[in-house]
Amino acid sequence: MTKPTTTNTGTPVESDNESLTAGTQGPILLHDHYLIEKLAQFNRERVPERIVHAKGAGAYGELVVTNDVSRYTKAKLFQPGARTESLVRFSTVAGEQGSPDTWRDPRGFAVKFYTEDGNYDLVGNNTPVFFIKDPIKFPDFIRSQKRLPGNGLRDHNMQWDFWTLRPETAHQVTWLMGDRGIPKTYRHMNGYGSHTYQWINAAGERFWVKYHFKTDQGVDYLTQADADRIAGENADYHRKDLWDAIERGEFPSWTLHVQVMPDADAEGYRFNPFDLTKVWSHKDYPLIEVGKWTLNRNPGNYFVDIEQAAFEPSNVVPGIGFSPDKMLLGRVFAYADAHRYRIGTNYAQLPPNLPRAAEVNSYSKEGAMRYTYNDASVPVYAPNSFGGPHADPAQAPDGGLWEFDPTMVRAGYVQHAEDGDFTQAGTMVREVFNDEQRDRLVNNIVGHVLGGVREPVLSRVFEYWTNVDPDLGKRVEEGVLAGLDGGSTPPPAQG
Repeated sequence: MTKPTTTNTGTPVESDNESLTAGTQGPILLHDHYLIEKLAQFNRERVPERIVHAKGAGAYGELVVTNDVSRYTKAKLFQPGARTESLVRFSTVAGEQGSPDTWRDPRGFAVKFYTEDGNYDLVGNNTPVFFIKDPIKFPDFIRSQKRLPGNGLRDHNMQWDFWTLRPETAHQVTWLMGDRGIPKTYRHMNGYGSHTYQWINAAGERFWVKYHFKTDQGVDYLTQADADRIAGENADYHRKDLWDAIERGEFPSWTLHVQVMPDADAEGYRFNPFDLTKVWSHKDYPLIEVGKWTLNRNPGNYFVDIEQAAFEPSNVVPGIGFSPDKMLLGRVFAYADAHRYRIGTNYAQLPPNLPRAAEVNSYSKEGAMRYTYNDASVPVYAPNSFGGPHADPAQAPDGGLWEFDPTMVRAGYVQHAEDGDFTQAGTMVREVFNDEQRDRLVNNIVGHVLGGVREPVLSRVFEYWTNVDPDLGKRVEEGVLAGLDGGSTPPPAQG
């Protein structure tokens, strides 16, 4: 008999699939205790390296705005001619600190912009989509990509078990198993904000946006064979490449674009535009150039500048807000909470996280490792009668407000006409990939599955890829069965 899920204190859980929201389009509610418990517990599973994106590299750079997008946002860093210092951290997702850079894995693409209105953090990946669409599944997803508790080994069967039980993963898994699953270098991959954000212009008009950093070096990749070879020769291949290129003065650059959707388009769009497993059609919403982003300075000390760097989607500035993207809303809480645990309550005072804004007027006080403080005459509470800082109600519209139904529900996204989990993955396979890319996709999937996937998961893998594309599913099944007949017998089922 299946055992009921409970909280850590034994209370039965009503849902392990959807977070509690204010209506289907509304924000996630803080009193969803099980969601908060899962995320908070997850943030504290490892000491002291990052739980996710542990292995990485980074550098400092500058964004120069070359186009006028002021009709969409009043954010100062995106005004014509603006120049903004930034810090980036590239990373793998599943591996630990010492893992090879060339494992097949999504790559983190986190950028911190030091604006005069405070830090703006854009935390994304080298893919425009993600595996899941609700943050309540994030700890489960990451654990399925990590290591088995018994033998401490990574397990392909566990990965495919999760993927095939959550068909929303199909789009991202297609990216992962395709050529871009292993970038040639960090310099040869695109970056994406991935989530849907909100831009607000000076007139108060709202737009939904997606960010695209297009590499000026050209997108390039490693084959599985090359990646496996390099992993044994130089586990820090990507970190070294980035450092060496900047030291040589070959500063890598990306052209930043955005897709912009008018606020009114969202409700009737053919799929839910806030679903992180979907991309927006470039025909419907063409890329609009914003500016040139260049990395031109290596960190002075890797630990200080990169390991202590803290990126968090909660860092937005006037002119930029959130959206009903549930994964984004979950990350708004989870990232800051992870930083407080990993590098301390006062992580914002560390050099790579220190705002460049003229003033920081916060009522935060004390806590471990605090070394800046207000003058003793400044009150430590609000409101007060003694000249302490006060909140500005005029900033409220930039806080990510949108219209939503106030009824509390546990529900997935509102389904639009083209919201099937396999739809965009199938389109990518049939219309984006060429014959050679499809061949490599099949080979990558087959090789991965032969790495230990067994029944009943194996049958679901064939069904999964058949749902993406019938011909692809047939080729994957034939390739796996041929491999098994050739002696690549998967290990027996556990238990």
